[in-house]
Amino acid sequence: MTMIDVDRHFAERRERHLAELMDFLRIPSISALSAHREDVRRAAAWLAERLRRAGLEHVEVEETGGHPVVTADWLHAPGAPTVLIYGHYDVQPVDPESLWTTPPFEPQIRDGRLYARGASDDKGQTFMHVLAVEAWLQETGRLPVNVKFLVEGEEEVGSRNLDAFVARHRERLAADVVVVSDTPMLAPGRPAVCYGLRGIASMEVRVQGPASDLHSGLFGGSVLNPIQALVGLLASLHAPDGRVAVPGFYDDVRPLTPEEREAFARLPFDEEEYRRRLGVPELFGEPGYTTLERVWARPTLEFNGISGGFQGEGGKTIVPSWASAKISCRLVPDQDPQRILDALERHLRERAPRAVQFTVERGQGSPASVVPLDHPAVRAAARVLEETYGRPADFIRMGGSIPVVPTFRERLGAPVVLLGFGLPDENFHAPNEFFTLENFDLGVRALARYWAALAQSMAGRSD
Repeated sequence: MTMIDVDRHFAERRERHLAELMDFLRIPSISALSAHREDVRRAAAWLAERLRRAGLEHVEVEETGGHPVVTADWLHAPGAPTVLIYGHYDVQPVDPESLWTTPPFEPQIRDGRLYARGASDDKGQTFMHVLAVEAWLQETGRLPVNVKFLVEGEEEVGSRNLDAFVARHRERLAADVVVVSDTPMLAPGRPAVCYGLRGIASMEVRVQGPASDLHSGLFGGSVLNPIQALVGLLASLHAPDGRVAVPGFYDDVRPLTPEEREAFARLPFDEEEYRRRLGVPELFGEPGYTTLERVWARPTLEFNGISGGFQGEGGKTIVPSWASAKISCRLVPDQDPQRILDALERHLRERAPRAVQFTVERGQGSPASVVPLDHPAVRAAARVLEETYGRPADFIRMGGSIPVVPTFRERLGAPVVLLGFGLPDENFHAPNEFFTLENFDLGVRALARYWAALAQSMAGRSD
């Protein structure tokens, strides 16, 4: 297709494409909640049918032991590179629902934004890939590259069954490059190729005290309060200046190169505007690093939730029976998730008071990932972004994690191109998630152009 073909194709079909995306968004495919198990399966079935209508072949909804994956392919471009397109159709919970302006699964367009849970993360961006492939097949009857789709339903719960699925189907999923659209641009009008993701390691800790809640007047002072014990343990994990105080936490951290620090500094990032947008009195973090360096390339330890005691209206004078906290660490290149969890658990157990019982439940863990900037697939992505948006693409890292990216690198040996079209303020995991329609329009055009650019840039490199 020519540039004119791309623009015409999507302009003529825009309203229908948006209506279809809204149908997809109406399905409450919340993978974390068992009450929505059938909704997750319904979203998988919807996507599979849409892939068939787009012209993809061998479309399947496949079992994983948890929520299913959707696979499809089109493999009729001999000698051309093979692309594995990854996305996810599951979404985050919507709590607190009272903060949504409109219901989270009743999509609405307001001021050039499509509001709904999953609009940006990741149903909207995954659907754009379906439309880009469909455009080629409708306009020319073929694609310039071979394409495979792998869309999962468990990304928001750590992709817990995907590693095993990829390992079992390694040959079927083999590709020269993996393309993922689940990352943000730098800012409105500034397209970006993301070349780095932080990893993740998580756990939940629980402090058990008395067998049941106790009257604080009758029993207070005779037993250790589990909340007191827990907050003391949590406080020991950080120094006052924000650095993580767990011994060994920074041992394997790969430092930023001077070139990367200079590149980050050249990006148009306004820390004061960032502070105002977040609504905090001042920014805070590890000394010696800028905000972008902290969120893209330095490790963190965060408390995600804390429970215990009476949480209702009014007062209830008790010594609670238990208290718990959820902890996650964002990791950078060369940090091993299991070594970090070992160090964290060891630190906490050494300091846990004998007057309570202390237990740990480990959660997900996946390493950080960095993509070589000089790979032809990355350079092709930058070219089509510049062509589509009319300005050079930025090369950025992202502070979040996509657990399957290291899996693709290790199991398939394929580089992963992170080509996302969200914006950092689109409330991915918060109330009022939205997708900016300008980026839906431009992004789907960029993806359609990317397949031709990729075929040209990787000529002679396919397996």
